[in-house]
Amino acid sequence: MSETMDIGFLGLGQMGAAIAERLLAKDWRLHVHDPAPSAMKRFVNAGATAHDSPASVADVASIVFACLPSQQVSMEVAFGPRGVIHGSILRVYVEMSTIGREALGRIALELSRKKIETVDAPVTGGPPVARTGNLTIMVSGTRAALNAVEPMLAAVGPNIHVIGERAGMAQTMKVVNNLIMAANMIAACEGLAMGAKASLDPEMMMRVLKNGTGQSFAGCEILARAVRGTFDYGAALAVVDKDVALGLKEASALQVTMPVIRQACGVWNAACWAGYGDEDFTAIMKVVERRNSTLIRSGT
Repeated sequence: MSETMDIGFLGLGQMGAAIAERLLAKDWRLHVHDPAPSAMKRFVNAGATAHDSPASVADVASIVFACLPSQQVSMEVAFGPRGVIHGSILRVYVEMSTIGREALGRIALELSRKKIETVDAPVTGGPPVARTGNLTIMVSGTRAALNAVEPMLAAVGPNIHVIGERAGMAQTMKVVNNLIMAANMIAACEGLAMGAKASLDPEMMMRVLKNGTGQSFAGCEILARAVRGTFDYGAALAVVDKDVALGLKEASALQVTMPVIRQACGVWNAACWAGYGDEDFTAIMKVVERRNSTLIRSGT
């Protein structure tokens, strides 16, 4: 009988917690860290071990996952004064955050100095999908590192796409995904606003779109509960605004012009400035409703 492996997870926000739940009560002992003790308490009650720093997790776990809110936090957790780079056991670090190829490359370079391999593994699908174990995962890294973490990734989602071996390639794919999703949401909201103003029933419009050529996951799945007046998909609007700003920056660095996506992304930024940043990102529909003096809600 093989010995149970110790693995770590850093960052237990809405998305991180949903992913980490998939690693509980499996074939591994889970070690967790989050700045908020309350975030760790639920995991401790479920059998995980809490730690006071990323370095402490990396002292007991040879594989550590991270799902964090920003580039700055990701770099601090990776190679800051209490980062995983100071751990004595860590051999593979799996970065699941959306931080862009430059930041991911910096993390991979710093950790390589301590012979720690980095797997670039951003995800898409949102917290509800994460809880059911159906996330789509984009990965890049060496074949040996990917093989080491494949069993854990399989517990998180069945759709694992190997983008390449170079650190940052999966980040680029995630940024492309997020830019398209963000633009699709704006397009869907504006189209629904037009229909609502012409007295079309929102639920009926959603059914038609889901079976027609205008369908998209952003419009037909992410916005499904918002049309019913419930805005709780599971991520803050400010997070999407951050991601699209990152995407436009990377597109600029690659000298790719994005006039249509840039216009849509401007709506996300305006929504943050208007005070919607802390609301669920499906609240972008409220912004489009307000601009068009209409409501896209069932029964209105």
